Amino acid sequence: MLQINKHTLANGLKLVHNRDVSTQMVALNVLYQVGARDEHPDHTGFAHLFEHLMFGGSQNIPDYDTPLQLAGGENNAWTNNDITNYYLTVPKQNVEIGFWLESDRMLCLDFSSKSLEVQRGVVMEEFKQRCLNRPYGDTGHLLRPLVYKEHPYQWPTIGKELNHIAQATLQEVEDFFFSFYAPNNAILAVTGNITFEEAVRLAEKWFGPIPRRELKKRNLPAEPQQTEERRLTVERNVPIESLYMAFRMCDRMHPDYYAYDILSDILSNGRSSRLIQHLVHDRQIFSSIDAHISGSIDAGLFHITGKPANGVSLEDAEKAVWEELQIISNELIDEEELEKVKNKFESTQIFGNLNYLNVATNLAWFEMLSRAEDMDKEVENYRAVTSQQLMDVARKAFTRTNYSVLIYKKIES
Repeated sequence: MLQINKHTLANGLKLVHNRDVSTQMVALNVLYQVGARDEHPDHTGFAHLFEHLMFGGSQNIPDYDTPLQLAGGENNAWTNNDITNYYLTVPKQNVEIGFWLESDRMLCLDFSSKSLEVQRGVVMEEFKQRCLNRPYGDTGHLLRPLVYKEHPYQWPTIGKELNHIAQATLQEVEDFFFSFYAPNNAILAVTGNITFEEAVRLAEKWFGPIPRRELKKRNLPAEPQQTEERRLTVERNVPIESLYMAFRMCDRMHPDYYAYDILSDILSNGRSSRLIQHLVHDRQIFSSIDAHISGSIDAGLFHITGKPANGVSLEDAEKAVWEELQIISNELIDEEELEKVKNKFESTQIFGNLNYLNVATNLAWFEMLSRAEDMDKEVENYRAVTSQQLMDVARKAFTRTNYSVLIYKKIES
């Protein structure tokens, strides 16, 4: 088990720490509890825009990257529907530079028209490349609103429309920052070769003076229960016709979450998994197929995505997937098959936690969900799932009234 230490600053910032003397590096991971679900429906893409703006310079540091690179460090960030996550790694002797950089951009960004225009251009270009100029790039813009009618998961992280970013004003950007970017809305995870006492000292020195902020109250609309099958067929210039199947599932904290995750692994994790073995290798109905869960905090989606093999119709391909889902919903999974999936998950967890940066990311995530210590219980939670629970969850999830499907057809030439 990991030795996890915690400290909360007077301004509300939560510090979680784990020391790893096997490395000469230190990782800082700052998780802000803001994602695309916190955006206004008419101003989407802001959380992702901020991920970029945070590298555009802060109040006292006009250039974020250069000091970190000179100190031998690296950094990156990512945004999803629930959170925005920033991380850096730096040699232990230069760790204070990491605290200085991260604290200054939490304090206040350099809100300038120039910075906004530069990052707006980058994000708009990313939107065009990912969503408009790539086959299947509009999947999130089509499938999400098909499934979600009320909840803000109905738009992808990159935003609903290009215009939402194009028309963002400096005042709107500044308001968004001060509504969500605050020490009392963040978790700082520090791992690697640094003592807890030093982590506390540096956190108090650099983050301590940042004032608490009045946070925007989160009041997300509940998604009503789906009661009918939903289908959307589009014609696009795509190389292969494709199926994007989605089933509503539970939220991240529900006891059934682990069963959904295991079901996705049984169906498509590895060459011997059911969909790969039966529908790709044996029956050659699909050229490729994948099952995965969204992993979101609120009620998410169980995805099955596939591209039919040459000569196989979309109708026959979809029917074949349903046949497999009926089997897993009505027959207990063999204990040997289940144990194999659990063992694979456990080994992935063990190897992942050997890396100090992975540990920092996981500590911040689990502290946000409930408690950082719970990351040590993940293997136990997966191990506790039974064949009966898997069948019960599959029977509940894989129904026509809980089903949405997006179908890509090729434009006839």
